[in-house]
Amino acid sequence: MATLRMRLRTIGRRLARAYGAPPEPRRLPPLDELVLTILSQNTNDTNRDRAYADLRRAMPTWDDVADAPVGAIAKAIRKGGLAPTKSPRIKAVLRDLRIRGIALNERALTALPDEELWELLIGLTGVGPKTAACVLLFSLDRPFFPVDTHVHRVAIRLGLVAPKANAVVAQRELQAALRPDEMYALHMNLIRHGRHVCVAQRPLCSQCVLSDLCPRVGVKEAR
Repeated sequence: MATLRMRLRTIGRRLARAYGAPPEPRRLPPLDELVLTILSQNTNDTNRDRAYADLRRAMPTWDDVADAPVGAIAKAIRKGGLAPTKSPRIKAVLRDLRIRGIALNERALTALPDEELWELLIGLTGVGPKTAACVLLFSLDRPFFPVDTHVHRVAIRLGLVAPKANAVVAQRELQAALRPDEMYALHMNLIRHGRHVCVAQRPLCSQCVLSDLCPRVGVKEAR
């Protein structure tokens, strides 16, 4: 754990020099962040934000969304892609929360302690650990470390987690090794690095500020 912690701090410093400080999180209310994260699945940020804005214009309150026909929700979020999949998921999550006695307003979920909120979120149909961690970190500034496809890929390539570790295991191990004040910047900069340098196909290893820390590059050089 001490070695992983030291490696993560070195990586964090280098990525900060390469990419700068990430923009501050918007700190949306938890329900807003929850729906926004569901909308972000398998699309880019621009289309996600368009879908979210269109949904809020069409249905100004989350109770409106919970009570709307799935088809109407799908129409409102179509710019985000996969609307037939995301619309019933969003409706189900909101209705499930309401059934549990949670008012669908800006204060929803804010009073729950970390672990109780985590268990509640991952217990909702269609809400996985990454989505739950995004709500906790981005909305409430709680010490959770989301692991999306970019963070997961970079973590495995750098040997921060085992090669076959899934995203849930990666989140648990990385989160345990980080201070709360390190999580947001490192998460955001790992995403930047995964999108622009450590890409899925043909990573740009010659341009990587972490190449000397990467076992993948060492193997290439040894050949």
